[in-house]
Amino acid sequence: MINLSNKMSTMVNIINMSYYQGIELSMNAGVDLSIGDFVYEFDNINIDYDLDVVIQVYQETLKGYDIVSATSNRKKRFSSRIFYKIFNKNSNSMYAIHTETFRILSRRAINRVKSLNTTIPYRKAIYANCGLKLSHIYYPSLKNSNSKMTKEIQDTRKDLAVDSIILFTDVAYKLAIIMAIIMMIVAIGTGIYTIYIFLSSQPIAGWTTTMLLLSFAFFGIFALLTLMIKYLTILIDLIFKKQKYLIESIDKITK
Repeated sequence: MINLSNKMSTMVNIINMSYYQGIELSMNAGVDLSIGDFVYEFDNINIDYDLDVVIQVYQETLKGYDIVSATSNRKKRFSSRIFYKIFNKNSNSMYAIHTETFRILSRRAINRVKSLNTTIPYRKAIYANCGLKLSHIYYPSLKNSNSKMTKEIQDTRKDLAVDSIILFTDVAYKLAIIMAIIMMIVAIGTGIYTIYIFLSSQPIAGWTTTMLLLSFAFFGIFALLTLMIKYLTILIDLIFKKQKYLIESIDKITK
């Protein structure tokens, strides 16, 4: 964390996590400890940019932006491109998210994010939905910094990607509803087929009753599942989010 409020002195605090908990929780711990009007978050320790970019990002905040991020113009990993495409297409975020190398946050942005959510599982998604102005800067990459990730980091990022899509998009809800509707249609079709067999031939005694009962039971199960999915979606939204509305700014007009 870099404190810009005092340019005459430098203080470095090193936070030792109890065990590997991923970049999101570690970054949250750092932000909680930070002081000052602006805080830098560096997602990647590999420096592939000119140090002037750090100053450019800060200068962008002086134009009225509370969150400014920087990313290189090099080609991104295929998995990253797929994730961001799915996320941005199915989320209701005010801004699209993308791969970032580092970003700067104003103290107002930090306070806003903390007031919005009980937890911060994925910072970029929260920032895109916090209601404050965001800006983005692309810089020419000085080198290829796509370093290899350990299996532990890869597994953590995969879990984070899945959790983020479930929490911040309606992809899981849409898939669940589609599957429930398909199974309901299959159950109805089975019931119609059972009645047709009963009327057109001589089925085994008890077969028609059993099939109709099963069709009705499965129809009820998947209808109930559809309602439960909707209920859980609302419940997650109520528990996860503290505030239902967002205010970017308040302007006072006086004569």
